[in-house]
Amino acid sequence: MDISAQMLTFATVVERGSISAAARTIGQTPSAVSKQIGLLEDQVHYRLLNRTRTGVSPTQEGQEFYEKCKAMAEKYKEAEALILNLDGIPRGMLKIASSVAFGKSQLIPVLPAFLEENPDVQVSLELTDRVVDLQSEGFDATICFAEQRKIPDIMVRRIMQSRRVLCASPTYLERRGNPKNFEELRQHNCLRIAGNSNRNSWNDSDPFNGQGFEAKGRFEGNSTDVIYRAALAGIGIARLPCYMADRKFQSGDLIHVLPEYAPPSTDIAIMFAEKRNLAPKTRALIDFLVHQFRDVPEYQMTGS
Repeated sequence: MDISAQMLTFATVVERGSISAAARTIGQTPSAVSKQIGLLEDQVHYRLLNRTRTGVSPTQEGQEFYEKCKAMAEKYKEAEALILNLDGIPRGMLKIASSVAFGKSQLIPVLPAFLEENPDVQVSLELTDRVVDLQSEGFDATICFAEQRKIPDIMVRRIMQSRRVLCASPTYLERRGNPKNFEELRQHNCLRIAGNSNRNSWNDSDPFNGQGFEAKGRFEGNSTDVIYRAALAGIGIARLPCYMADRKFQSGDLIHVLPEYAPPSTDIAIMFAEKRNLAPKTRALIDFLVHQFRDVPEYQMTGS
């Protein structure tokens, strides 16, 4: 491996924060990556990384050297993208992140059609409700709520509008009763999203009726999918997207609670890095998802 390749490896190590994470990203063993970093340090006659049990961080000299390596890596990626995009055919590994609930109930069921349309594309999908850093983590796109956009230069394309409803299982309502208003709802076990105060504020979209409160109860989960499963199990009352709840209303597995309640809707969007030369594989995914979901009523969505 020549010094330019070692510089690209070094940039990846700094960005991922550990030898093992960088090794997974570039498809090498940790020992091979560590050896290349050692050879690079011998070449430049400086220690570039501080090594600890939990990872690595650049030394002062390493940080300055990283800035140059990063610039070279970006130029390399631009050149690689230019070559891959010359014929405009979507191809290669498409690395996607999606919120857990949308990924399980909506994205995975339509992926066979996407792969059929794009036979030269492979998909790597991570389901997570954390905020993903597209550029540093190497994702081509992420699907999440539009309000999760944190970086101004990240592009956002709306896929669909998501309306929320309150619901509970018949067994829960038989035990506890069906609340008739928000005052009675406060006395129920309201299922919470762990560590996300905004999503636990159950407010009505009507600014004049003043209804709303902080959902409180004896159960919380780290994703909407967990809350959905908990509601089906009869643990409490949940606030869920229509695309998850409506089919269960039809089957009777869930009951619509306070149907007059109209919380503000949110947009589900696909986010991608702003690039002059957007890879055909990413463009194909964006166009496919917009076409797939834009005009589909929520009650016709798959559910799970």
